[in-house]
Amino acid sequence: MLAPLPIDAILPELLDALRRRRRAVLHAPPGAGKTTRVPLALRDAGLARGRIVMLEPRRIAARAAAERMAQTLGEPVGRTVGYRIRGESAVSSETRIEVVTEGVLTRVIQSDPELAGIGAVIFDEIHERSLAADLGLALCLEIAGALREDLILLAMSATPETEALAALMQAPVIRAEGRSFPVETRWLDRPLPAGARFEAAVADLVARAVAETGGGVLVFLPGEGEIRRVGGLLHGRLPGDCAIRPLYGALPLAAQRAAIRPDRDARKVVLSTSVAETSLTIEDVRVVVDGGRARRARFDPGSGMTRLVTERVTRAEATQRAGRAGRVAPGIAFRLWSRGEEGALAAHPPAEIEAADLAGLALELALWGAAPEALPFPTPPPPAAYAEAVALLRMLGALDARGGITPHGRHLAALPLHPRL
Repeated sequence: MLAPLPIDAILPELLDALRRRRRAVLHAPPGAGKTTRVPLALRDAGLARGRIVMLEPRRIAARAAAERMAQTLGEPVGRTVGYRIRGESAVSSETRIEVVTEGVLTRVIQSDPELAGIGAVIFDEIHERSLAADLGLALCLEIAGALREDLILLAMSATPETEALAALMQAPVIRAEGRSFPVETRWLDRPLPAGARFEAAVADLVARAVAETGGGVLVFLPGEGEIRRVGGLLHGRLPGDCAIRPLYGALPLAAQRAAIRPDRDARKVVLSTSVAETSLTIEDVRVVVDGGRARRARFDPGSGMTRLVTERVTRAEATQRAGRAGRVAPGIAFRLWSRGEEGALAAHPPAEIEAADLAGLALELALWGAAPEALPFPTPPPPAAYAEAVALLRMLGALDARGGITPHGRHLAALPLHPRL
């Protein structure tokens, strides 16, 4: 028997909305159980006339969600519940729930615009506003309006700002309460001095957090390099019962699982990228250490290339991170900035479509045969950036003078690479 989760209380209302409207927006905070309970409930209700496809923004989260749902059913992954990510899949003829990464859905849509055999598409963590998710939602809304009135579309968000999305989808908003314990926030007494080394400051704060608290510790860092350097600085500084576990996308599967699953023999200190903000649940965490930085892709018009930049987190991201400390018991969140610095943080991160290289998007839309203004994007692509992307594709021979896709462009679109590559 599964222990009840907050999402269970609103499942009848959600299923009724999908039965009547075929569309809904679900707001459920991290820990409510939306990722693992909703697809199974949709399958059990028999509302979807075909497979249920759920999008996850990251490979780690896609695999973990599929494994958790399969475990709930007492089955191996690839039977009733499977997953598909780039270069790896676990599906079979019996699979009824498929967890995929966002780029996989775009390929499925382009190869089969009617989405034959698919009865429902769920956009998990839609609030992260990735470019692939925005494109997938826009295409699915067009498919549902023109070809598939029976297609169920559900967008699930961990943040409460859902009104604009609901208006775009013409869908009701269903809200679930979170299940969380109070989290005490501890800031630095004063800002870090100029010239302070970031990794050393994080390591100092982690050592302090371990000394002052109990339970698992989740440390947020911007990338793999910082995780390795902080991990090196912590060796020999933590008590002998502490186990340092890195967590990032390129990590081998066994190491990812070691970071996610509870550890009864050691006090776990997980050094993670933003993957642990909303998409994953690490059950034994009671302490969060937030380094206050996030890595984002930014398009540089001067070079015509995208580069990764490290920026301050937004207040929304900091709130999401802190909430991870209150999942199993009252928790504590340590922040690597002073309370006075908090007001200078931006409220929300920008949608990826506002700052990304749009060459891939322009190629997908040319393959689809639609201009961006003809599709229901949550945030329309900026005209200047889109025009630059089209100009690049023409130079590469992917588009003709009228903007139509060429045979060469079709070959480029079939490859999981930037058109330049």
